[in-house]
Amino acid sequence: MIKPIKKSWAEPYKIKMVELLKMTTARQRKKALEEAGYNTFLLRSEEVYIDLLTDSGTSAMSDHQWAGMMLGDEAYAGSRNFYHLEEVVKDIYGYKYLIPTHQGRGAENILSKILIKKGDIIPGNMYFTTTRLHQELAGGKFEDIIIDEAHDPENEFPFKGNVDLNKLEKLIKKYGAKKIPYVSMATSVNMAGGQPISMKNLKELRAVTKKHGIRVIHDMTRVAENAHFIQQREKGYQTKSIKEIVKEINSYTDGATMSAKKDALVNIGGFLAINDWDVFEEARNMVVVYEGLHTYGGLAGRDMEAMAIGIGESVNDDHMHARVGQVVYLGEKMMEFGIPIVKPVGGHGIFVDAKKFLPHIPQHQFPAQTLAAEVYLDSGVRTMERGVVSAGRKANGENYFPKLELVRFTIPRRVYTQAHMDVIAESTARVFERRHHIKGMKMIYEPKYLRFFQARFEKLK
Repeated sequence: MIKPIKKSWAEPYKIKMVELLKMTTARQRKKALEEAGYNTFLLRSEEVYIDLLTDSGTSAMSDHQWAGMMLGDEAYAGSRNFYHLEEVVKDIYGYKYLIPTHQGRGAENILSKILIKKGDIIPGNMYFTTTRLHQELAGGKFEDIIIDEAHDPENEFPFKGNVDLNKLEKLIKKYGAKKIPYVSMATSVNMAGGQPISMKNLKELRAVTKKHGIRVIHDMTRVAENAHFIQQREKGYQTKSIKEIVKEINSYTDGATMSAKKDALVNIGGFLAINDWDVFEEARNMVVVYEGLHTYGGLAGRDMEAMAIGIGESVNDDHMHARVGQVVYLGEKMMEFGIPIVKPVGGHGIFVDAKKFLPHIPQHQFPAQTLAAEVYLDSGVRTMERGVVSAGRKANGENYFPKLELVRFTIPRRVYTQAHMDVIAESTARVFERRHHIKGMKMIYEPKYLRFFQARFEKLK
C-alpha cells in the first residue's frame, strides 16, 4: 500500500532582502550575560543570534509597507496618512473613533486616566504587565477573571483565554457595577501562553456587561491571531475569513487599545479606538498632552501609513495560517524532545513551563529567568521570562507568585525560517538534558516599576 504523501506548508512570501546574523562563542555569550546581570532584556542585540525576546516591533515589513513609508506626509497637522489609518481602522476593525499613540501603552495610559477612579475594580482575563500598571497608577485594582484552565499548562482546552462569567458576576455583586468602569478583555491572552477567547464566550460576556451597563475594552494587539483560532476551532466559523471574524470580535466591545507592533506588522505605533464620543473627545484632548497632536499621536506620517497597510495584511488568511503554523511547528518540535510547554500551542510563541523543566528550583529562585539565561548561554537564542519576575510585587511589597512560571519563545512575524525553529528546539533540548545540574538565581537589583525590563541577577553557587 502506497503511503500518502505528506502535504507541507510554506511561507506565503519570498525573501527580498537579508540581514546577516552574528554567531558568537560560548565564552562570548557567558561574558555578555554576566554583564547583562543575567537579564536577557539587558543583552545588546548584536550579542544575540536568534532573537525571540518579543514579537513587538520585530516583524519584517512587506514591500508594500516600505513603499508606503515613502508616501509619508509629515505635516504637523492633518496628515493624509492619519486619515488613511482612520479609514482602515473603521473598515477592518469597526470602531468609530481613532486616537493614534506612539505604541500600545500610550493608549493604556490615556484610557486609564479617563475611565478609572481611585478604588475602581477592573476585571480581566489575566493581567498584562503594562496594562495592570496603568490601571494601578490610575487608582484601580485588577481582578483576574480568566477561566481556571488558563492557569494549567497541561490543560488542552481550546479557548483558555475565556472569561469566567461566574467570577465576573461575583465581582459585580461584591463591588457594584458602578465600581467597575470596564472589563479588560484581551484576545490571544499573552500571559496565558497566547491562548484565544471564543466567540461564544465573547457574546456571553457582552450580554452580562450590557445588562449591568459596563463597558468592554479590548486589548486587541493580537486579535487576528485569535480570529485564526476561532476559524480553526469553533463551530460555525470554518468558512468565515479572518477579516470577518476580527470584525465580529470587535463588535462585542466598546473600544480597544492596540499595540500595532504585533499584529499590524510595524516597528512602532499603536492607537486607542473607541465608540463613545465623550470618551473620544476627552482622549483627543489628552493625547495632545501626552503623545502629540490628535492627527499623529507621537508617530511620523510614514509610520501611520505602514500601519494602515500592515493592518490589511494582518487579516489575510494565508499570512495568518503561515504565521501560526510556524509557531505550531516549533511547539511540535519541542514536544518531540519531551520539553514541557503550555498546551495547546498559542498564537505568538511557545511558552516553556519552567516549573516542570527545572522542578528542583523553587519559584523564589526564579526558574524561568534561569532557564532563559541557560538557553542563551547554549546557543545565543534570546527568550524572556514570564513568571514571578514579570508578575512584580503587590501593594504591600510581597511578590506575586503566579501559577504559571514560563519562558516565552516569541516568534517575530515573517522574520525566521523553519531551519531557525529547528535550531531553537535543539538548543532547548540540550539544556533540558542537563537540567538537573542547573542552579537558580537571586535578584541583586530591582527597579520600581516593571522590574523584568531592568532587574539584575546573580547565579547561586
